[in-house]
Amino acid sequence: MDGEALRLPGEIVGWLEETTGLPLAAAERIPGGGIRQGWFVDFRGPGGAVRELFLRYSPRPESPAFHRLGTEAQVVRALSEAGARVPKIHAAHPSREAVLQDRIDGGTWFARIEDQDEQLRVAQDFVRQLAYVHRLDPARLRIPGLGPVRPAREHALERIEAIRERARRPDGTLDPLVRLSTDWLEHNVPDYDGPVVLVQGDTGPGNFLYRDGQVTAVVDWELAHWGDPMDDIAWLSLRTVQDTFTHLPDRIAEYTELSGHQLDVDRVWYYRVFAETTMATLRSGGPEEPGPPHDAGNRILYTQLHRRLWLEALDVVLGLGLRRPAEPEPAPPEPWHHLYDTALDMLRTITPRIDDPLAKQWTKGVARVLRYLREVDAAGRAVSADELGELAAELGTRPATVAEGREALARAAPVVPVERLVRLLWNQVMRDDFLMRSASGALRHRTWPPLR
Repeated sequence: MDGEALRLPGEIVGWLEETTGLPLAAAERIPGGGIRQGWFVDFRGPGGAVRELFLRYSPRPESPAFHRLGTEAQVVRALSEAGARVPKIHAAHPSREAVLQDRIDGGTWFARIEDQDEQLRVAQDFVRQLAYVHRLDPARLRIPGLGPVRPAREHALERIEAIRERARRPDGTLDPLVRLSTDWLEHNVPDYDGPVVLVQGDTGPGNFLYRDGQVTAVVDWELAHWGDPMDDIAWLSLRTVQDTFTHLPDRIAEYTELSGHQLDVDRVWYYRVFAETTMATLRSGGPEEPGPPHDAGNRILYTQLHRRLWLEALDVVLGLGLRRPAEPEPAPPEPWHHLYDTALDMLRTITPRIDDPLAKQWTKGVARVLRYLREVDAAGRAVSADELGELAAELGTRPATVAEGREALARAAPVVPVERLVRLLWNQVMRDDFLMRSASGALRHRTWPPLR
């Protein structure tokens, strides 16, 4: 793919060459990486030899949810010194968000392992790595960027307040779901006074590399923090929804034996709500936020998945037993609707002919956007009418648009009883999920996995 946004800026290239003492021969942006980009960077050495490294880079101001890459580099260095399986860090840029590290051989997507025996070996090896990290004494890990180690309760309360701060709107208000969730989290911090561990956060399939039946490196430590070991078990169950991960209860039993940390289901559910509240506040903008190009299809897909999982977790911890609202009757197709299918057929023909992995992924993202827009075009008006009727019953007046109604509900949220508010938000998210059903594919039917 061409374009200024898909080329490294001269300042970063100069730093890479100064750091390695070698000229940059090639730089290829790879798929994935979320807010941060991943680049394969090749340097030309003496006699034509090529040195292959990996660059973590963010061209935009960092989200306050994430550590700066320099702090993440501290985490990875400390883990490397402690014998954990992580990439070697070569350098962190003194002022820009860039870290140069070893390029580790290995695949990323766990579901692409075709052999079930190999899947099992990789999953078990990852559990060994997670248990190893959770056995490390935090007091011996030199990670100044994470601050001092304190009781897990204090770290949880500090992170809850950080969520509120980064989610606060210019007028001082919070999104009603964020406000409801942070209040619940604050009032229900687990009564846990056991060992504090280095929590990776967002741990599990997709954030480790594998090859030949074993994990080659655990990557992406941008959400690392001191905390309760069940925090990482909640994140592992979340990543399992996205990418599958063999039979999770078996892996948790192995983790318990290897780590010495006993499973506490209630604490895992608490941190599931915590994880999804965190995910919702990782970036300040939405799918249309300005900045470098991104995979909008992937963004809307996973935004919807996480909002649904968030409401499903709240439904469990609050004991509400909510059900999906009725789906609207299908409307007759408009004369132009066939063009969606035509465009999707064109993309299905184009995608296998693309060699560039990033271009191929983004082409699939375009297909997701088209599938979503097709459903909005066909059923969006009926779905909006259902929601407007529900909002009118709550607010006492019918909003002109769904967006205005949701904003009015947000303003009224502090005085709406919690159970009623959750039901309203649940219905919003499940209606959105209906419109995303075609774009979501198999993900629409996945939910939180059992723990035992």
